Amino acid sequence: MPAAPAPLDPPAARFDDRAFQAALGAGDACMADLRAFRALLAEWNGRMNLVGPSALAEFWERHALDSAQLRRVAPDARVWADLGAGAGFPGLVLAIMAKGEPAAHVHLVESMAKRCRFLQAVTDALGLPASVHNVRAEALSLRVDVVTARACAPMARLLGYAWPYLRQGATGLFLKGQDVGSELQEAARYWKFEADLIPSMSSPEGRVVRVKKVSRVRPV
Repeated sequence: MPAAPAPLDPPAARFDDRAFQAALGAGDACMADLRAFRALLAEWNGRMNLVGPSALAEFWERHALDSAQLRRVAPDARVWADLGAGAGFPGLVLAIMAKGEPAAHVHLVESMAKRCRFLQAVTDALGLPASVHNVRAEALSLRVDVVTARACAPMARLLGYAWPYLRQGATGLFLKGQDVGSELQEAARYWKFEADLIPSMSSPEGRVVRVKKVSRVRPV
C-alpha cells in the first residue's frame, strides 16, 4: 500500500481586528476609529495609491500593530511628531489611540501634498488630536516628547531630518527592519548617539530603535 500522505500543517491564525484589540487592550471606541481609518484608506487608495496592494489585507498586524506598539515603548509621551507621515503609519494610529487624552497631540509631517490631503481628511473625519504639516521634516522645529518615523530614510539621513526635534530634547523612536545594524553603523560615522533596540511586536525581524543624546559629528 502507498504510504499515507503526511498531515498538512494547520494554517497560521489570521491576525485581525480582534487579535489587535486583544494584543493592545484597545477600547471599543478606539477600534471603531481604526476600522474607519482602514475604510478611508481603502477608499483613497483607489484614487492615489497610498499603500501597496497587500497593505489592506495586512492592515492589522503589519501596519496598525507596528504603529501602535510605540505607545508601549513611550507610555508617558503626549506630543509626537511623525516624519514622512505618508498614509498615516504610525502617526494616525497614534492619534487614534491618544484621542481623548489630556494634552495629547500628533504632528503629521509630510512633504507630498496629496498625502497631506488624505491625512487631513482622516483627521477631520475622526476628530483626531493631530495637525498636518505640508513641509519637509527638517523645515520644522517643534518641541515634542517623541519624534518617530517609519520607512522614511536610512538612519544616517533620518537623524538629520529628526535633528530639529532631537536637539530640543525629544526621544527618537524609529521603526526599522532587519538591516538596522548596518544602518546604525553607517549613522555612527556622522552622528554621536545612544541607541537601544527593542524587539518588534509585529515582526521577528523588526526593531524599534530608541535614540537619545544625539549630536552631529560631521555632515551626512
